[in-house]
Amino acid sequence: MTEKREEKVLYNATVCFLHKDGKILLGLKTQKIGKGKRNGYGGGVEDETVLECAVRELREETESVIASPEHLEKIAIVHFHNQKSDGETFVCKVHFYLVHEWEGEVRETKEMTDPQWFDIDDLPLDEMMPADKQWLPIALSGKKMIARAYLSPFQEKSLGDVEIEYVDILSDN
Repeated sequence: MTEKREEKVLYNATVCFLHKDGKILLGLKTQKIGKGKRNGYGGGVEDETVLECAVRELREETESVIASPEHLEKIAIVHFHNQKSDGETFVCKVHFYLVHEWEGEVRETKEMTDPQWFDIDDLPLDEMMPADKQWLPIALSGKKMIARAYLSPFQEKSLGDVEIEYVDILSDN
């Protein structure tokens, strides 16, 4: 059995879901946090704003999709409390967006493969990150939120219920 290595600690990230006709596009992550799970397209905020990160990561992880910030709708901010195998915890604040308009076609990349469209009422939740089944369907139903999720080492399972606070407006900070 191979020993798992701790992944990079990430403190601020974005995830974009391409959205059309009641469906979202999910790819299969091939590395880092969420490896082997279906998710939207995103990654860590670098020396840029959260919106700039969302647009950049979407382009990088799809190889060609270009979206304008005004076509991104923020649906959630989730604070993932990630327990490490040494018992320490780090919190990653992830900004989630629906992308309603874009240019280009999604291609497989080294980060994301097997892109598939899923009806928002029939998501493959067992193939996604463990906390997603608790908060994502609610966010996709139109309720904006700030949430807190608690995950075991390597994000293998949820360590309790996701705490959800519903809000009218979500900032990009």
